[in-house]
Formats: sequence, C-alpha cells, structure tokens
Amino acid sequence: MDREIDTRTGDYTGQIINHLQNAVYLRLMTPLGSYWADKKLGSLLYTLEREKDLQSVSLLARQYAQQALQPIIDDGRAADISVATMQPHNGMLKLNIQVTQLTGEKFIFECPVKVI
Repeated sequence: MDREIDTRTGDYTGQIINHLQNAVYLRLMTPLGSYWADKKLGSLLYTLEREKDLQSVSLLARQYAQQALQPIIDDGRAADISVATMQPHNGMLKLNIQVTQLTGEKFIFECPVKVI
C-alpha cells in the first residue's frame, strides 16, 4: 500500500492505493538515468517534447513506454502491461496503459506526452 501520487501535479493526494499506479507514473515521468539511486529507472519520453506531431512519434512513444515499464513485469509485480497510443494531432499524444496485476485486477493509466 502506497500513498497515491497525483499524476497531474506530482504531489501526494493523501489517498492510499494498493495498485501499481505510482510505479508506472515514476517509470514514465522520470527521465532515464536521472535518478541517482537507480540509473535504469525512467523513460525516454521526455525526448519527444521537441518532436513534430508525426505518426512515427506515436511508435517511439509506445516503444519508450514499453521499455520503461518492462522492469515491473520482470520484477514479478505485474502480469501484463499493454501500451496503446492516441494521437489527435493537437500537440499532445496520449498513452493508454493497461496494467494487469498478479491478482488479475486491471487498471488504466493515462499519460499525456507533449509534442510540437
């Protein structure tokens, strides 16, 4: 059980959660290699902020998210994680991440990625 992190602000909400939302959030929003205690934690999603709003960016975002979230499966904390992208071509790309925990419980995590 963890204290929930508000995905819009990065602050704690005061709620207690028993799913992997915080782990997913931290792995996606932390720039890869920037966390001093674990250089493997994080993603390359931050590099897409300067990319044009092209279809190829959607493929890169999905790949970066899958790479960042794979350790959660490797550690045995989740049974499956699937990543889908939605690209309305308005300067934002949305990642829809479905996490299946070992208990079979599923939750959806949405992650916006800014592009130009």
